[in-house]
Amino acid sequence: MTSVNMDLELNEAIQEPMPEEPPKPIEFQSKKLTWPELRAVVSELRRQLSSLSTMVPTDFTFRTLQDGRTRIYFLSSPHHGWETTLLFADILNTNQPAGLRLQWQYVLESNFPCISSGKSSREEQLMWERKRLATWGINSYEIHEDSGKIVFPTASSLFQCVDSGYTNGQLFPTKLRMTSMGAKLNPQICPRNAELVAYICNHDIWVTHTVSGSNVRITYAHKGGRNLADDPLSAGVPSYVMQEEFSRYQGFWWQPKCVGDVYRILYEEVDDSDVKLYCFPSSHSDTGDVEEFRFPRAGSANSKSYLKLVEFKLNEHLQIVDICLLDLQFSLNGMFPWMEYVVRIGWTPDAEFVWVQLLDRLQKHLEIVLLSLNNFASDLPYFNHSSDLNNLSGNPTVQVIYAQDSQYWINVHDLLYFLPSDDPNEIKFIWANEDTGYRHLYVITSHISQLVYGLPESSEVSSCTFLTPKIVSKVQLTSGDWEVLSQNLWVNFDRQLIYFMGLKETPLEKHLYIVSLKRPGEVRLLTRPGYSYNVEFNRDCSLLVTVYSNIRKPPACQVFRVEQIGWAVEEVSLSPLGYLVHSPGSICETYLPDLYTHEIQSGHLIYAMVFKPHNFKPDQKYPTILNVYGGPEVQLVSNSFKGMRHLRMHMLAARGYCVVAIDSRGSLHRGIQFEGYIKGKMGTVELKDQVEVLRWLAESLGYIDLQRVAIHGWSYGGYLSLMGLIHHPDVFKVAIAGAPVTNWNFYDTGYTERYMDLPLHNADGYEDGSVLKYVHKFPDEENRLLIIHGLIDENVHFYHTSQLIKYMVNAGKPYQLQIYPHERHSLRHLDSSKHYETTFLSFLQNHL
Repeated sequence: MTSVNMDLELNEAIQEPMPEEPPKPIEFQSKKLTWPELRAVVSELRRQLSSLSTMVPTDFTFRTLQDGRTRIYFLSSPHHGWETTLLFADILNTNQPAGLRLQWQYVLESNFPCISSGKSSREEQLMWERKRLATWGINSYEIHEDSGKIVFPTASSLFQCVDSGYTNGQLFPTKLRMTSMGAKLNPQICPRNAELVAYICNHDIWVTHTVSGSNVRITYAHKGGRNLADDPLSAGVPSYVMQEEFSRYQGFWWQPKCVGDVYRILYEEVDDSDVKLYCFPSSHSDTGDVEEFRFPRAGSANSKSYLKLVEFKLNEHLQIVDICLLDLQFSLNGMFPWMEYVVRIGWTPDAEFVWVQLLDRLQKHLEIVLLSLNNFASDLPYFNHSSDLNNLSGNPTVQVIYAQDSQYWINVHDLLYFLPSDDPNEIKFIWANEDTGYRHLYVITSHISQLVYGLPESSEVSSCTFLTPKIVSKVQLTSGDWEVLSQNLWVNFDRQLIYFMGLKETPLEKHLYIVSLKRPGEVRLLTRPGYSYNVEFNRDCSLLVTVYSNIRKPPACQVFRVEQIGWAVEEVSLSPLGYLVHSPGSICETYLPDLYTHEIQSGHLIYAMVFKPHNFKPDQKYPTILNVYGGPEVQLVSNSFKGMRHLRMHMLAARGYCVVAIDSRGSLHRGIQFEGYIKGKMGTVELKDQVEVLRWLAESLGYIDLQRVAIHGWSYGGYLSLMGLIHHPDVFKVAIAGAPVTNWNFYDTGYTERYMDLPLHNADGYEDGSVLKYVHKFPDEENRLLIIHGLIDENVHFYHTSQLIKYMVNAGKPYQLQIYPHERHSLRHLDSSKHYETTFLSFLQNHL
């Protein structure tokens, strides 16, 4: 459920034709409409509201061409298009007007076959679900900056082309020659040799040489049988929980630098033997077939992870030969028996070490461990309790370089950056933790020890000194009651400058900041207050591209040159080079929500957002929808533009409803203590805050009709919608719950145990947080509850809803149910989305 995008269900990728002129207020009719009339209204609303959509570029890559130009590659949908494709824009190495519109150019020829045609594979569908991808077309690409080699997956295949940089002509990709059958996913180009591409097919790693055509399966973890129960191993593919709850989608990593003629890939082998199997109707068949999924419910066994290495060479004919599989001489579980999750993995920049981040089952203890390559061997001493380290070959390094603990839970992030060190016995890196209550940056120097022979035979691995980090120094770079964002860290080591994203100005705006390694604590803002930014730098931090907007202005995308005169933060300036996207003209006031702040009884500031109905008149009260998420890892209220990703909020406002969103305690970007109020008691404090702020808004604004309030949400928001109708039936007249959790015992380990502990340790919390406990409190009046769920939802299983229905029937409680047989956790088909929106509006007009 990590960072569930509530608006992914909007299926914004499949848009209606876009009108040319800015949107105008949509005509409102107060009479009740028939189903066919509502269907027509939904289609018309989608068509008109699509003008709020801006084709914002994403996934930027910078490449310096031989003539000095910088080519910026990105993904976007061209004007009037709805498929995402790969484009580029060139930045000249000369001064140019700051307001210049940079020309978008296609990388691929327009007659490249329609990439969204045909059915997608199950593997692709599940990847889109885990990554919350909401577009059709090209969703990712790899580029080798030196050669210009481009590889991208689409339609279950891999395609390649080479951009020489000498011309602006469009390229026609060719399909990589492969002998493997099945969907090809997650291609990675070898950093040293652009002709080598590794990818995943049928849960194993393959490597292809794109010139010779040599195509070899280099791991043999998966058998490929039809019976999943007898085929639990995979290589290079993270477990379900690792993808869904820790946002790690990568399971193999090329060595960044190669020694001699040996190529190496570090990979994770996942063993799902102990994870329970569940069956769902097949997404590809109408014949009643079923699909099997592994899913670890709270308190049950997780997948096991094993770190391995594969080596190979190329012969004179460019054939892949001499493949050798290597295992850790002592497994991570053997050396660190407390570990449950390998949450992050990678290589140090010099390619001499592998690093891993290990997390315990309760997610309160994390360690960063450094492993030298000679820990991997083909002949293993196989760890057992009588083994000792005297059996290790060579002098391998296994060193914990940092450890941290949390009284709440550890929020895993991507802020690890290794710095050069003059001392071979020390390693220096930038890291972030929440020891002060907010995530901040530190520079840490840690001592590295080698394991040596001669340990007493009675020594156990768990007692060895390498398990204790030897911190030489720890310097705090940032501080204060605000957080550094969990992704993106850019370092100009020559200038000793670090760029990062943070929330120092307000929790509602993401900004770019800079701090110097030479003057820790001096943080400087580089972006303009009043907007929220997303930023990407090139490799040497001389150029950046940013997408920015605020609540009243649609996104713009601008390129800046970063002028760095010296090492002081005051000596850095941004010079505009041009726009990839100009912010559209004025948006009709009708579409713009307002932001509010309220101090609740606990003393905390809570942020809220209100969409007025399009037919608003100051002297009237309006039926209101509380659009709720309320769970951890999500922020609904921010000073950023609410366009098509908030389609349904706009739809409701256009139909005469007031729409409210509130970020209660437990939500994102307010520090670990603010998030930690839900620890062990989900479903309690969130609703208390939501209701308190809703009542304050009604009193302050004067146009919210508290006698006609609906609560609606998806996933965790669906859960709170049910709990809202249970505990506050006097506040909420109706509830519309989408894909709701109904009992935390049915949800997965990684998410549930992070916030609720193990069921064995917190039985009361699980019981009190279960919707099923309170079924008798649902209202006896008809037409107050609508439940919506996709039948093949592999995230929040339909079992949650079926159990709720069972309890409702036993208690004699009324409800309405809408099932979408071919939908997962997100509604991805246009017909389903329109049907859902029609059902939603019909339910509200008839019962609110």
